[in-house]
Amino acid sequence: MSTAPRVYLVGGGIGSLAAAAFMIRDGHLPGANISILEAAPVLGGSLDGAGDPQTGYSMRGGRMVTTENYECTWDLYKSIPSLQEDGQSVFDETMAFNEKHRSNALARLIDRRRAKVPVKSMGFSMQDRLELLKLSRTDEATLAASCITDWLSPAFFETTFWYLWSTTFAFQPWHSAVEFKRYLLRFILEFSRIETLAGVKRTIYNQHDSLVLPLQTWLDAQGVHLIPDCTVTGLDHRTEDGQLIVTGMDCLRHGARESICVKHGDLVFIQNASMTDASSLGSMTSAPAKLTKAQSNGWTLWEALAEGRPHFGNPAAFNSCIAQSWWESFTVTLKDPAFFDKMLDFSGNEPGTGGLVTFKDSNWLMSIVLAYQPHFLNQPADVQVFWGYSLFPDRVGNFVPKAMAECNGAEILQELCGHLRFDSDILATANCIPCRMPYLTSMFMPRHSGDRPLPVPQGSKNLAFISQFVEIPDDCVFTVEYSVRAAQMAVYELLGIDREVPPVTPHATSLTTRFRTLLKAFK
Repeated sequence: MSTAPRVYLVGGGIGSLAAAAFMIRDGHLPGANISILEAAPVLGGSLDGAGDPQTGYSMRGGRMVTTENYECTWDLYKSIPSLQEDGQSVFDETMAFNEKHRSNALARLIDRRRAKVPVKSMGFSMQDRLELLKLSRTDEATLAASCITDWLSPAFFETTFWYLWSTTFAFQPWHSAVEFKRYLLRFILEFSRIETLAGVKRTIYNQHDSLVLPLQTWLDAQGVHLIPDCTVTGLDHRTEDGQLIVTGMDCLRHGARESICVKHGDLVFIQNASMTDASSLGSMTSAPAKLTKAQSNGWTLWEALAEGRPHFGNPAAFNSCIAQSWWESFTVTLKDPAFFDKMLDFSGNEPGTGGLVTFKDSNWLMSIVLAYQPHFLNQPADVQVFWGYSLFPDRVGNFVPKAMAECNGAEILQELCGHLRFDSDILATANCIPCRMPYLTSMFMPRHSGDRPLPVPQGSKNLAFISQFVEIPDDCVFTVEYSVRAAQMAVYELLGIDREVPPVTPHATSLTTRFRTLLKAFK
């Protein structure tokens, strides 16, 4: 009788947490055989959310979820018990919440006059339609490492559609044409309702409290070793019959160096790189520090493994140009309901029923979103929290004469009030915490085939990759689904699990969906 392997997961993001769950649920591996090693003090990776009413709440971002496109995520969360509702899964809880609070954004775009932009059409010319159709039908080998601008004319980037699509999914004109095409096909259902975001589903709280904590709690109950404050600094390995075999790991834990022996039959899963690597927070009085990968360890292991091994990917394709991959977000904590009240009057949306409110003439291309309250488990009833971000934080503001990158929280609020034509006194007691993320859209950088490794790369015996930087045909990065799908694929392959990974739903082949998209495109 063979002994069950020990498994080491490097990085405590949603990918590793999901992988551990699949090992237990579908691979019947004892939880005690699994260790998750996380460099930060808490698990969750990019799905973060922390703070309190006194010091202020902060979250780097919020990932949209849908019912139709998150096949692997909901396959997992149908098995994870809710922390809030006895007898319900996280999936059940989330769907019930969205039945009560349906998305229907009434103020998706705001112009320079603070007027809601009526979205009667996508603003396409015939040339735009033809170019978009050509791009969507071109195979990825032909698109290769081209940019969106290589396929679409300058006028396209002034259309209503581009403002809606780019701010919903965080695309820039210089990003990968391959990734843009994948989004067009994968999220084609959203094309016909992009102005209302009616297809978007929300978790009850921020995604750390709603997705990470229930999963972490379940894993802990299964006996999984959850090890924070543990940085893996290097991997020992050998090559045998042309295959790389990890034999050990060097760690730094609470300031002390440790070594882990990876024995024959044991497995190692690595989150190769992170889109929130080298993030930094500012405050009401200071702008976030400008960090790079030199001040972090997020890319180090992948770079070392990929050197001289083409099948292990090419990190440099993604981390070589911060100027094209960064943006800045901000989280605002309020103890006065006046701002939420005025936004309700202005937008017509109760918190949690709208979507991104984008100021289309903002130099920073700023957007904000007011989620259902409370947005944090420990948030008091008399406190409100909202989040925002800007795609062009290197540009000088319309109301603050400096780039967002140089602004503190107070100056960001001043810019926001300028666009809304609100008296700045309405946010006089607010606490705004800005966050700089130099690699946030690095997954969208133009790339060649092979720059991303497969979850289990060719030439690997006991090592798998889980992250936004692996290759999954037809699926879209910058989603929770991508990390969960990568985890499921890697686990099933290395553990030899005889269960199908839920396939990517081919919505783009539906005649009904194509017809609706066509009608929208020709309005």
